Amino acid sequence: TVDASKLVKAGEEPPEEAGEDGDEGAAPLTEANVGVPRAPDGRWASCVRVVDVGGRKSLCVRELPDNVAAFSVAAVPFRDMGGEFAIVVGACSGLELHPRSVSGGQIDVYRLLDNGRRLELVHSTPCEEMPYALADFGGRLLVGVGATLRLYDLGKKRLLRKCEARPLPTMIQSIQVVSNERIVVGDASESFHWVRYRAQDNALAVFADEPVSRHLTAACQLDYNTVAGADKFGNVFVLRLAPEAGGAADAAHMDGYLNGAPNKADLVAQYHVGEIVVSLQRVKLSAGGAECILFVTNMGAVGALLPIASKDDVDFFKHLEMHLRQEAPPLCGRDHMFYRSSFYPVKDTTDGDLCEQYSSLPTKTQAAIAEDLDRTPQEVAKKLEDIRNRIL
Repeated sequence: TVDASKLVKAGEEPPEEAGEDGDEGAAPLTEANVGVPRAPDGRWASCVRVVDVGGRKSLCVRELPDNVAAFSVAAVPFRDMGGEFAIVVGACSGLELHPRSVSGGQIDVYRLLDNGRRLELVHSTPCEEMPYALADFGGRLLVGVGATLRLYDLGKKRLLRKCEARPLPTMIQSIQVVSNERIVVGDASESFHWVRYRAQDNALAVFADEPVSRHLTAACQLDYNTVAGADKFGNVFVLRLAPEAGGAADAAHMDGYLNGAPNKADLVAQYHVGEIVVSLQRVKLSAGGAECILFVTNMGAVGALLPIASKDDVDFFKHLEMHLRQEAPPLCGRDHMFYRSSFYPVKDTTDGDLCEQYSSLPTKTQAAIAEDLDRTPQEVAKKLEDIRNRIL
């Protein structure tokens, strides 16, 4: 055990004091040598930090109270602040992971001062559950408080609750704002739910969901009707809602029946990565390059999903992948399609890593595959290189 009263914070000059034998100038214990005092099990600590990325230094640090854990942050241009961005932090106290329980939640609003170099706490709003997801919604704040989606506006002493939707099955994991009336909400174990905001009634209502239960870990909005997601079993998928869903015809049946929504999303693509995907982003990696879905896994892998618009390219890569499944089987003998369909059948997705093995095959095998594809081996290799160049 270490006496916390003898610890000296890093960067401070240690005071001279007698050693164990009464010698002057003995080196005291410092945080740099022995670390900081450890809290007992089940305690949390968090802080809000402003970082200068270019200078690689912290500009401002605001410590949260003891046993308070921060889980979400968002920059929101509140209308009552004249469009000035405020930093909103969602936190909870007394969190226990299994079984999950909290003593209470809070939503802190900070104002940026000195050109964004300093934080000032405006107010803190208590809530009954963990605010795990935050999003800007037209100058107001959307918050996923546990399983409930709420809309808040800025008040003088606290956030003002304007409306809320009926609770989702478990807990809100993500919030994607599509427009001023459509929101895509990700549930921790029940996939995506599409929510419509009716301004004339000031109400939120779920009008579509997915029939398959998915434990979401990441989400990315692709267009007005399409969303990409990832689950904790290593699957990446794309869902699309029918264009007519959520129209005036569904206004009278927004809440659905038997805890379900009146519309269901269709599965567009499905692929098993093999590692848990923790982030999805729609990006363009180079000037003049094609847009792709970039994903990052918990093991540090970075991958990209590239949409293919040409039917000829789709047929080419589908047949190339079919040949390589036979000519370049996995080392451990497991069937490739069975692996990529570990939890759900793979759909409309080609394994680029497998296609890249074409160049490592024997010359005769390359020629046989190219002949079946009505191409030369050089043309096949050039096609693979063009796909890489479209991303990079």
